[in-house]
Amino acid sequence: MSNAVTEPIDDLQSLTSLTVLNATAALERGYAALKAGQTVFDLRHVLTVDSVAVSVMLSWQRAALDAGVQLRLQNLPPALQSLTKLYGVCSLLFPDPAVADKAALTGAGDTAVHHPH
Repeated sequence: MSNAVTEPIDDLQSLTSLTVLNATAALERGYAALKAGQTVFDLRHVLTVDSVAVSVMLSWQRAALDAGVQLRLQNLPPALQSLTKLYGVCSLLFPDPAVADKAALTGAGDTAVHHPH
């Protein structure tokens, strides 16, 4: 028997690293979450990242765009924020300027995107 879920749950909350070692699995989890209707990915528990993390997030955004939904990435760890800024992909990962501006102003709020520009 399957359990019916009325609201999409954030199954990416258990993600603690986003590196070359788990990129494929993380990518697939993100795709599955999008297909299940999840449009907010909370990355607060991600402690270890490398440059592959940026590619994974860009792929998630592309999949969301292809599905006609807006994906919101929030609570990025400082190292991941630095990588997105370094690679100049902030506008691709955070396409809504209002959300990006709010994130820059609010800093560490739980509901903020948590990404400085």
